[in-house]
Amino acid sequence: MSGWLGLIGGGEFSFGETLEADRAWLEKTPEGPVGFIPAGSGSVDYGLHFAGYLRDAFGREVETIPIFRVRDGRRLRNAERIAACAAIYLGGGIADQFADALRDTPAAEALAAKIASGGVVAAIGAAAQACGAVFRDLRGSIEYGLGLVPATAVEANFDPGHDRRLRALLGAPGVERGIGISAGSLLLVDSEGRFEALGDTFTLAAADADVVPLVGGAIPE
Repeated sequence: MSGWLGLIGGGEFSFGETLEADRAWLEKTPEGPVGFIPAGSGSVDYGLHFAGYLRDAFGREVETIPIFRVRDGRRLRNAERIAACAAIYLGGGIADQFADALRDTPAAEALAAKIASGGVVAAIGAAAQACGAVFRDLRGSIEYGLGLVPATAVEANFDPGHDRRLRALLGAPGVERGIGISAGSLLLVDSEGRFEALGDTFTLAAADADVVPLVGGAIPE
């Protein structure tokens, strides 16, 4: 049974900017707690505020999974925590920091297994970018992501009128398409490449192709 990866383009949950996006991925989520991973921000308070938001808005329980750096991503206990939750929410922050803590770790394997086994992984902003094959770090260099969306570069807070960053990522080895997700918007993708979109989501088939809205049931090759 396939689960879902939910990519949120950005926005502040405390101001209600992601309310509809969060409702959509939670509707896919089985009963049970939602695990929160703070690796992108390194903030304990982020998890506390998110837990209060999900409890008040949706009646869902949240537990923080303490992954802040790579040694935490390597701890088997944290991979077990991921497996025990119905869904995992990957908090925003800095894509480099997030990817460095999770790339090539048991925690990253547990995230992929969560989606494959019918669970849900939701990622916002920088974490959503790091779920793709590659992303651009703070220095402007192209780095490898977790590859939860294979062969794809993801750009959060995307404005289709300013697509230069996404186009540049399509020149990286192994990248076959780009996806741009505007703030407050959501792209839900299953392991077969089928998708559901909420709000403004776009795809780019090649560096010199047109940016087009995602419409239909499968992401174009």
